[in-house]
Amino acid sequence: MYLYPLLVIIGASSYGVVSTIIKLAMGSGFTASEAVTSQFFIGFVIAVLIFLITNRQKLSFAGIKILIFAGVFTGLTNILYGQSLNYLPASLAVVLLFQFTWIGMLISSITKRQLPTRMEMLSLVILIGGTIPAAGLIDADLSNIPFQGWLWGLGAALCYSLFLYFNGKANAKMNTSNRLVIVSFFAFLMSAVFQSPEIVWNGTLFAEGLWLYGIALGLFGMIIPVFLFSIAIPKVGLGKSSILSAIELPIAVMVSVILLSETVSVLQIAGIVIIIIGMTLPTLFSENINLTRRKILEQQ
Repeated sequence: MYLYPLLVIIGASSYGVVSTIIKLAMGSGFTASEAVTSQFFIGFVIAVLIFLITNRQKLSFAGIKILIFAGVFTGLTNILYGQSLNYLPASLAVVLLFQFTWIGMLISSITKRQLPTRMEMLSLVILIGGTIPAAGLIDADLSNIPFQGWLWGLGAALCYSLFLYFNGKANAKMNTSNRLVIVSFFAFLMSAVFQSPEIVWNGTLFAEGLWLYGIALGLFGMIIPVFLFSIAIPKVGLGKSSILSAIELPIAVMVSVILLSETVSVLQIAGIVIIIIGMTLPTLFSENINLTRRKILEQQ
């Protein structure tokens, strides 16, 4: 009941660390594009090493179409999110990315041809209600935000939802380390096409020290989430996984406070608490239902 939801939470939490690491890399003189490219290049290298160490079989390409989509949408999420930051304040960009919660629920409803439960709908309302204060948008002026910014931000949310969907498709013919190699490879290809592939050969990555940030970004932004989501989302389901992944925003706020010394208001803390309440409701509700069923079975 709790193991697979916990894996989703850990995977989403690791994504919450990525934005702060990118800001640290930018503080050291690198661009966001260079940091994102280092994330996917080193993430792919780590994935290959994990495969070689843990897998004695040849690389399998069974069911590769789904994994190509998972890799492509992983890369696109970071690319579109980076574009949104050119037009939006960071707080609003995070809120737009956060819309993956209801988009993921919508995709789940369409693919399964069933409506979300009332508890899932209640969780979404609570999550969206907590997002605004958690991101510090209560007093923000949004009147001069360019239209492109909204499109890039919502596009990132859609791509992230699709990444969760494709990465969570169970594939019994392929083990997890095999999946990780293929997803990370196509994610790197996307970043190589649209970001800064020249860092690999012009000395920026290794000679100038970007690799240090690349290792952290590769682990938290590729290896950990893709690995854990591959295991957990087929068990938990896309709808509930989208809700549990809401932990990404509170983690992003807390890590930025710790590592970047950013200030956090009482309203932001209240918003974070609301988000945590909203994301735990479906799992707790499911546990209560199971306990009731057990009691009924014991009485019979």
